[in-house]
Amino acid sequence: MAQQFDVVILGAGSGGYACALRASQLGLSVALIEKDKLGGTCLHRGCIPTKALLHAGEVADSAREAGAFGVQAKFQGIDMPAVNKYRDSVVGRLYKGLQGLVKSRDVTYVEGTGRLTGPHTVTVAGEEFTGRAVVLATGSYARSLPGLEIGGRVLSSDQALQLDWVPGSALVLGGGVIGVEFASVWRSFGADVRIIEALPRLVPAEDPAVSKALERAFRKRKIKSSTGVRFASVTQDDKKVTVTLEDGTTHTADVLLVAVGRGPSTDDLGFAEQGVAMDRGWVTVDDHLQTSVPGVYAVGDIVPGLQLAHRGFAQGIYLAEHLAGQEPAPIDEAGIPRVTYCEPEVASVGLTEAEAVARYGADAVTSYEYNLGGNGKSQILATTGFVKLVAQKDGPVVGIHMVGSRMGEQIGEAELIYNWEALPQDVAALIHAHPTQNEALGEAHLALAGKPLHAHS
Repeated sequence: MAQQFDVVILGAGSGGYACALRASQLGLSVALIEKDKLGGTCLHRGCIPTKALLHAGEVADSAREAGAFGVQAKFQGIDMPAVNKYRDSVVGRLYKGLQGLVKSRDVTYVEGTGRLTGPHTVTVAGEEFTGRAVVLATGSYARSLPGLEIGGRVLSSDQALQLDWVPGSALVLGGGVIGVEFASVWRSFGADVRIIEALPRLVPAEDPAVSKALERAFRKRKIKSSTGVRFASVTQDDKKVTVTLEDGTTHTADVLLVAVGRGPSTDDLGFAEQGVAMDRGWVTVDDHLQTSVPGVYAVGDIVPGLQLAHRGFAQGIYLAEHLAGQEPAPIDEAGIPRVTYCEPEVASVGLTEAEAVARYGADAVTSYEYNLGGNGKSQILATTGFVKLVAQKDGPVVGIHMVGSRMGEQIGEAELIYNWEALPQDVAALIHAHPTQNEALGEAHLALAGKPLHAHS
């Protein structure tokens, strides 16, 4: 006899557990099924542990550069087992807290591999769980390229995260978010790093001005890059790995990280058999996140779009409220903030200038770049970069793009500006604390509103 619930959720990553917690809060009965660990990729193999490594890298760089600030300190090396212990302690505390939350919210948590065996039924080890609604939240996996096998000195991001030694040299295949973050970490740890990206620039999804600034900063950090050239083949022995590119050039290093994106974890889970429409493995949904099967929904990385933990989290909350009979506003994908946590950080929300021009026309779009050289706190932190605004002429700000140390911390206000459709003069009238990097946002909007202070008009 199947156990009956209002909502059965397959996958307990950011999207799945957020949906479970909010649905339970709204009085729905919830079963949450997970084959691995509560928290999913983000907590255990993605966002949290990689950012812990990036912070360790920042501390290493601070020690190296202490003399520039009049501090006598000496960088003596990286103790990778100790770094990993710190990383694991961060993950462990968050994991424990999340387990306690799920337990306290009256969610039925089921450990095991689930499979969609009926339109509204998930089966785990022979036990059936039936829901008025079923939510698919099975996440993603680290992809490779055809003919490029992971193993030996060829690593996926999962394996790179678990290294207990610092490579002397590393090749990174892929200049997107994961690739540039690992390149940044390894460079901070002392490795010689080269990024290989098939598209013409690093972080190709970002505004081209951001890409140029990041490439400039990486060159200064002695992170090398080969852009606009494709991978051809790889060979390895017990000491080195050698990559050949389509232009005939070869590069040799201790390890090769394959960071060519993440694919949807949807194979062999019964989705197609139950009639769930898919596109190359991705689950297609409508504005309410419903699949082609009524009552079956999907959230997170298996839904086409940005693969971000906070996107899945927001979708989970939206869906719980929708299923509880509330009428939440559908999520605007462009309004989801994006941060790449390399050094310097890249943070953006809304449309790039090219996207805005395509949508509104070249004559209807204006943009402005405020250089962090005019920002006192950025000078104190010895960082360079800019805040770029994209706006409709005589209309709201439709894109904000930032590059520089700690710019990820400014994305909160940027998100409000975009999502509340603020005019430049609306933000210009707000008071930003001095001296903060947050002032850079205020100064940029002052300039776009026609009253630049620490900037040229």
